Amino acid sequence: MKKILLIALFLIGAANLQAQELKWYTDVREAITVSNKEQKPMLMFFTGSDWCGWCIRLQNEVLKTEEFKKWASTNVVLVELDYPSKAVSQTPELKNQNLELQQAFAIQGFPTIFFTSAESKDGRVNFKGLGKTGYVAGGPSAWLTVAEGILHPKKS
Repeated sequence: MKKILLIALFLIGAANLQAQELKWYTDVREAITVSNKEQKPMLMFFTGSDWCGWCIRLQNEVLKTEEFKKWASTNVVLVELDYPSKAVSQTPELKNQNLELQQAFAIQGFPTIFFTSAESKDGRVNFKGLGKTGYVAGGPSAWLTVAEGILHPKKS
């Protein structure tokens, strides 16, 4: 009986752990479809995952925290656009997509996070920028305050 109870608790714990993991899209067209279906803007994270110290800091201090995960799951569709320096296994299509988006959004520094909505029409994608940010000192609370100001600006 104890074994069954332990196995049941383990399975419940594992299911909860998986439920807390966020889905980061790398295919922008797929993310646009999800964004439009769920009526949520996209959070596009331009990062140099293996070389950018501020990107790694942003990941560890904000994007991997429970506070961010809870907020993101109800507010945005997550998109990671990575520009690694090492030979990371990225398909040529993914590299091209990321380079095109880097040019389209005029990304000059990392990390950069764009909040945007988009629609595909006649094979073309039209983005509507809502705002951008990067690393914000002060942990998840400080970063989420900035993000909320972009997504839900106060009207004067």
